[in-house]
Amino acid sequence: MNPGAVEQVSRFLEHLRLERRLSDHTIKSYRRDLECLSGFCSDESIADWPDLRDHQIRRFAAISYAKGLGGRSIQRRLSGARSFFNYLIRENLLQNNPAVDIRAPKSPKRLPETLDADQMAHLMEVPGSEPVDLCDKAILELLYSSGLRLAELVSLNIGEIDTADGTVRVTGKGNKTRIVPVGRYARKAVDAWLKVRSTVAGPTEPAVFTGPKGTRISPRSVQARVKQRAKAAGLPQRVYPHLFRHSFATHLLESSRDLRGVQELLGHADISTTQVYTHLDFQHLAQIYDKAHPRAVAKKRRKTDDES
Repeated sequence: MNPGAVEQVSRFLEHLRLERRLSDHTIKSYRRDLECLSGFCSDESIADWPDLRDHQIRRFAAISYAKGLGGRSIQRRLSGARSFFNYLIRENLLQNNPAVDIRAPKSPKRLPETLDADQMAHLMEVPGSEPVDLCDKAILELLYSSGLRLAELVSLNIGEIDTADGTVRVTGKGNKTRIVPVGRYARKAVDAWLKVRSTVAGPTEPAVFTGPKGTRISPRSVQARVKQRAKAAGLPQRVYPHLFRHSFATHLLESSRDLRGVQELLGHADISTTQVYTHLDFQHLAQIYDKAHPRAVAKKRRKTDDES
C-alpha cells in the first residue's frame, strides 16, 4: 500500500490511544489486525483504502479462515477494520465502510477450561518462605480470589489493594475501573508478600508485584511462574493465568447462581460473555434437578418401586 495509507493507520492508532484511551494491549491487537489487512491489500495490489471493496473484505475473511484462524479471531479483525474505516469516514478520507455487512464464520463454541476446587486448593499450597515464594503465592491467591485478568494483575499499584478492607481497585478493558472483593486467604497471602516486598522491589517502584530486577513483573513472567507452580503441584493439565479467572467464575456461579453479580465482578460489558460459564456446570445442574425436582424424584422412586 502507498505510504499515505500506512500513515492513516498510524494516526488511527494514535486516536485510539489519546482520544479513546484504550490500553496498550488493545492497541497492539488493532495494530496487528490492521497490519494483516494491509498485507492482504498489498498482495491484492490495492494501493489505497478507498480502493477496497466489500467482496475483497469477504475474501480477506475467507483467507484468514483457510489459514486456520477461528471465527472469533476473524470477527475481531473485521471489527477492527470497521472501526478504522469509520474513523476514515469521520476524517473525510473515505465515503463508505466496505466491512460494515461482513460477518465472520461461526466457530464451534468452546467452553472455558477450569480447575476444580480441590485442584485449586492444592495449587495454592506454595511451599517456601523466600520473597519469590511469597510473591508467587500472593499472585495465585489473588488471581483466583478476585478473578483478575493477567493485565489487571500486573498493572496493580500500591494503594489499589486494601487488605484491611478486603477490596482491590482494578482497571480493566477500556480503562473501566471496578472494585472487586479480596478473599481471606488472598488477603493473608498479599500481606505476607507486602511485608518482604521492600527487600526486592526498587525504592520508587509503584507496582504491587515485582520481578527479579525489582521492577514491575511482566505478563510473561507471571505465565512462567504459574506454569512452574502447577508443574510442581503435579497438576496434569496445562495451567495458565486466565484459567484462574475461568475457575473463579465457574465456582462462584456454582455456589451463588447470580449471573449478574458474576458479570460485575468479572467486568464483562455484555452478560452474554458471562453466560458461557453457565454451560460448564450443566452436569452438576442436572444432578441437582434429579435430586430436587418433584417429577425427577417421582421418576426415580417409580423406578425403584418397579425394581422391588
